Amino acid sequence: MTKTMGSAMRRIQAGNALAAFGLGFTVPYLYVYVAQVRELGPTAAGVVLGAFALAALIALPFVGVLIDRRGPVPVLIGAALAASVGAVALGSSASLVTAVGSAAVLGIGTAVMQPALATMIVRCSTPETRTRSFAMQFFLANLGLGIGGLIGGQIVDKNDPGTFTLLFGIEAVMFLVLAGIAMTVRMPHIPVVEGAGGKGLFGGLSTLVKHKAMLQLCGLGFVIFFACYGQFESGLAAYGTEAAGIDPSTLGIALAANTAMIVAAQFLVLKFVERRRRSRMIALVGLIWTVAWVAAGYAGLGHGSQTMATAAFISTYALFGLGEAMLSPTVAPLVADLAPESMVGTYNSAFALVKQLALAVGPAVGGPMGASLHMPYIVTFILFSLGISVLALRMGKGLTPAQDLPVPVTSLVVAKHLPKDEGSVRTAA
Repeated sequence: MTKTMGSAMRRIQAGNALAAFGLGFTVPYLYVYVAQVRELGPTAAGVVLGAFALAALIALPFVGVLIDRRGPVPVLIGAALAASVGAVALGSSASLVTAVGSAAVLGIGTAVMQPALATMIVRCSTPETRTRSFAMQFFLANLGLGIGGLIGGQIVDKNDPGTFTLLFGIEAVMFLVLAGIAMTVRMPHIPVVEGAGGKGLFGGLSTLVKHKAMLQLCGLGFVIFFACYGQFESGLAAYGTEAAGIDPSTLGIALAANTAMIVAAQFLVLKFVERRRRSRMIALVGLIWTVAWVAAGYAGLGHGSQTMATAAFISTYALFGLGEAMLSPTVAPLVADLAPESMVGTYNSAFALVKQLALAVGPAVGGPMGASLHMPYIVTFILFSLGISVLALRMGKGLTPAQDLPVPVTSLVVAKHLPKDEGSVRTAA
């Protein structure tokens, strides 16, 4: 990496961590804030959360072309400013209409940040350094979310709306800090590639749809996010409390175990992952998550003690964290390596859209199943996890060696030192 690339990468990672820190203050408490603190009820809270997700789904298809035409920096700045306005507005919303509008603005801002940041990381890295760059981004984002949620939990008081206004205010400031940092980033080369986005939205989508490997990765990504992230705070939480008898407070411990595993394992598994084929590592994650769902099944359907059930349930979240740590240096860099130079933003936005769609569908499907259909729920997601392994191996057959294993494994060559007389004889010969 050049000096310019290294400087830009440090600023990008710092902004990413601070934005995640701000999100951590509000994300765990958004439902409680709308339903109980503002006394709008659970239905209204569901509408607000739906507006947050729907707005992101509407915005993401158009973002990629904008990034490729204008560059990721101005798009990131605009998204951060929009998210800041949405956070402030949501923190002072007292009616359903204002809460829905504010959540939509906040959802658009936070969703657009993802492909913009990913494209900046691509532009400031090489194929050899990209794996570690995305691993660092994931590590810092989870660390920021965890610390923000921990501090926010000490401030929040559902009997005092002012504490929530403070949390949303802190989040808004962090987004402004991200925008400020982005303004200082000097990209190592012109981020707008000649002819980028020239085909427009539909032309870019047409190119992407014809790319078999990218379509396979998008399908795989949907299953990954549906079967893991889409279940954390919905189906798996409902299953744990209903089937396993887990105390609601234990859910916080389980999420903490997930974050702790990511933080502890990220760089331990990185060297193992980056020297092996990406498709095989994703397939391995599917097997690890299969074990995680088996542990969840034991927690709710086994005949052990409540202590054993609780330990098994927490271990489920920890195993998910191990898989996430292996995916972060694998999936996002693969999206970048599959993208044509002029369509990095479009490919990142498309994958972000797939992720957002899975996160919207996952709770809608998993929530009711986890609450009432306990055995079918576990069996379904064991099959989904095994499906990840199958889809990953199938995708790997269509990847080039550089895409599946960007960091070549070089063998060590041991130099053989000859005695002086033997060397002189060979030289004379």
